[in-house]
Amino acid sequence: MSLWQSVAQGIQTATGAAFSIQRTTPVGGGCINATWCIESDTTRYFVKTNNAAKLHMFEAEASGLAALAASRTLRVPRPLTSGVAGNEAFLVLEWLDLDGRGSAARLGQQLAALHRISAPRFGFASDNTIGATPQHNTWMDNWPDFWRDQRLGFQLELAARNGFGGSLKTRGERLMGNLAGLFDGYQPQPSLLHGDLWSGNYGYTQAGEPVIFDPAVYYGDRETDLAMTELFGGFPADFHAAYRTAWPLDAGYAVRKNLYNLYHILNHANLFGGSYARQAEGMMERLLGELA
Repeated sequence: MSLWQSVAQGIQTATGAAFSIQRTTPVGGGCINATWCIESDTTRYFVKTNNAAKLHMFEAEASGLAALAASRTLRVPRPLTSGVAGNEAFLVLEWLDLDGRGSAARLGQQLAALHRISAPRFGFASDNTIGATPQHNTWMDNWPDFWRDQRLGFQLELAARNGFGGSLKTRGERLMGNLAGLFDGYQPQPSLLHGDLWSGNYGYTQAGEPVIFDPAVYYGDRETDLAMTELFGGFPADFHAAYRTAWPLDAGYAVRKNLYNLYHILNHANLFGGSYARQAEGMMERLLGELA
């Protein structure tokens, strides 16, 4: 069975309605997967494709989207079906026209509501990916230990395998050995997180409704989502003000946001190399200075 035949069959099974693909149009914007708009005479869906070995990545994304949707706080594209056809894996999502303008303040308020959704422990029911990199989500009770072992530690091990040893490794080991010092008097609850909340992963429907997508979901410190909104910019002042009004941040966030963004910079170093490794070293040096 061809890819598009398998996709159509999966949609029919998920919806209980006949679906015949009339058009397939490539959609830009992704650097990891091929993306498509598929259409019948009446309905459109968004489809991601990659090689068959990436099915687990699509299944994990669908699981994360389902968890976000169940929170009833922020709109996400609803996952319909995933599978493999020959050498290709696919994920089918609800099509949303994300070319509207909306209220950044509403986005901030709804993100705060999302973060109110909690769990007994830190982690998630399944591992997933951050970009193209595996992200481990084994349940743990202690947040600094989770961040050390499943976030920074994993990225630093990967960096060493990628040839980034030396001072990056030395500073990283020192930071991980003293991590608890950045959490004195601060005990976050496990909040439901988007996990990869940069400006390319949110938008607005034509009706102005905020939408988040392409998540790396887990339960963790809400500050990690907020930190990433500051890493590459693209979130207006109204967003930040509305979030802080809905749920003020601890004073230590000003320092910890650099710790949380270090994870993403290390991931970029592992994916793209070069200047990101040097940036990560500088961030670690500043964090170690806070601990001196």
